[in-house]
Amino acid sequence: MEPGKHYTKEFKLDAISLVLDQGLTIAEAARSLEI
Repeated sequence: MEPGKHYTKEFKLDAISLVLDQGLTIAEAARSLEI
């Protein structure tokens, strides 16, 4: 995570959903979200 960068609760929930619901790895989810 970039220093000083803040993400909304909705963004975080979407990121979690990519991993838990769609089966992506954390790294794949991060690339998908460009973080």
